[in-house]
Amino acid sequence: MKCDRWLSIPIAGVWIFHGLYSKILMGIPRHQLIVERILGEKLGNRFTLVIGVLEILLGLWVLSCLRKKICATLQTSALVIMNALEISLARDLLYSPWGMVALNLAFIAAIWFWATRESIAFSPKS
Repeated sequence: MKCDRWLSIPIAGVWIFHGLYSKILMGIPRHQLIVERILGEKLGNRFTLVIGVLEILLGLWVLSCLRKKICATLQTSALVIMNALEISLARDLLYSPWGMVALNLAFIAAIWFWATRESIAFSPKS
């Protein structure tokens, strides 16, 4: 199977960026505050790291282009669950709850475009 890198790289990049920079390297400390709000302070640090690793693995899965529809389903589920938890339990820590939802809906649309699109093989013209 061919993989359209122009689609998979930006999608994977979002997951890898937020997993590595936002959570593991604590580049956006608000992410840990949200996790602490949802799971409690004792578990917040540990689970922020776990979530970061899982996001990186999800990004690597996207890059592999294996089982794209299953991957898209997992991404969609993760985003919907995270958004629901954040809005219901940590709304005051969000800059724009409905802006986040709108952005994630656009991201989900891009994910499903990637997952359902047939790769096009380009060949140089003679």
